[in-house]
Amino acid sequence: QVQLVESGGGSVQAGGSLRLSCAASDRTFSTYVAGWFRQVSGKEREFVAYITTGGLLDRLADSVKGRFTISRDDAKNTVYLQMNSLKVEDTAVYYCAAGIPSTVSYQLTSRYNSWGQGTQVTVSS
Repeated sequence: QVQLVESGGGSVQAGGSLRLSCAASDRTFSTYVAGWFRQVSGKEREFVAYITTGGLLDRLADSVKGRFTISRDDAKNTVYLQMNSLKVEDTAVYYCAAGIPSTVSYQLTSRYNSWGQGTQVTVSS
């Protein structure tokens, strides 16, 4: 398992942008797929974005497609979530996750074995 630490959260107005970072503990991160999830109080943790080893493929939730971009820089042991055109409904705690590649759906929290502590994103109108 790899240790993950998120950063970059904060408060922005609707229409603004934020870039979240997820730093991994060591170079083994390059062998993991990575994802971003978000959660608000009283709701289930929901899938946001996914990226494969080497960044060869990525997937985005319909709610953020066209606005968010996931990327990774394995030389820096880091995965990013660029969030543009933010909406009030994007307000949540954002978590990054990592897991060993498998056929299990990337949208399921259960397929990831490493999680960061979360970073708060608040979007106001």
